Amino acid sequence: MENIEALLAELAPQLLSYGVRIVGVLFALWIAFRVAAWADGRLTRTLKARKIDPALSDFLGNLVRWTLIVAAVLSCLSIFGIETTSFAAVLGAAGLAVGLAFQGTLSNFSAGVMIVTFRPFTIGDLVSVDGHTGFVAHIGLFTTSLDTLDHRRIIVPNSTVMGGSIENMTFNGERRVDIDVGTAYDADLDQVRKVLEDVAASVPGRDPERGHQVILLSMGDSSITWQVRVWCKTEAYWDVWDATTRGVKQALDKADISIPFPQMDVHLPKAASGLRPL
Repeated sequence: MENIEALLAELAPQLLSYGVRIVGVLFALWIAFRVAAWADGRLTRTLKARKIDPALSDFLGNLVRWTLIVAAVLSCLSIFGIETTSFAAVLGAAGLAVGLAFQGTLSNFSAGVMIVTFRPFTIGDLVSVDGHTGFVAHIGLFTTSLDTLDHRRIIVPNSTVMGGSIENMTFNGERRVDIDVGTAYDADLDQVRKVLEDVAASVPGRDPERGHQVILLSMGDSSITWQVRVWCKTEAYWDVWDATTRGVKQALDKADISIPFPQMDVHLPKAASGLRPL
């Protein structure tokens, strides 16, 4: 009993010292997390207020937040006598193994850096990546979030985004609406062209500077294919598409120009068919 009391008396100062350190470290980490969150929000709001790209603002805010947290953790380790230099050496030695284990995460991170650096798109752009089409809602350190046209949220890894083709449909201020239409072979070409020209010139939302074109595209199996091209502002694309398609159909009907259905004529020789005429 005396030995236990002596041992406790000997360990009491050390236990008290470590207890105070643990409480201090927990308090310091709590402060660090609060400060990191505040710095993240403050930096992000400041950059956005100065008209910095929202994606870059969010990215830099997240980067500052996690940098402060990592620095706080390393500082707290030194309180318990753990040298940060030796800890860094251990991290360096384990870096290869960690890198192999998290190569997907690291590739997503590096791809995120490339996205905010080269900016193939920004928040609010309508893009098509990895077979998904939607408006860019958020660009994070590891993933990019898209909101589809029917309002579904799609999360795409950044490495997948940068590893394939990116179609940015709102990058330019103008777009061209292309409408293909087939007309019968017995229709007069000059009359068809005039009808389509009149329609294209009167489409609401048409860009008068870029204008329109009517192209004789090809001669198909069942019809002659025309293409009506109308330039418009990007934000009016779908309205102009609808108006052009509607106008073409109504104008051809009014001019009594038919839009033939696909058809195929099959001729069977009598000898090959084995059938006698009635």
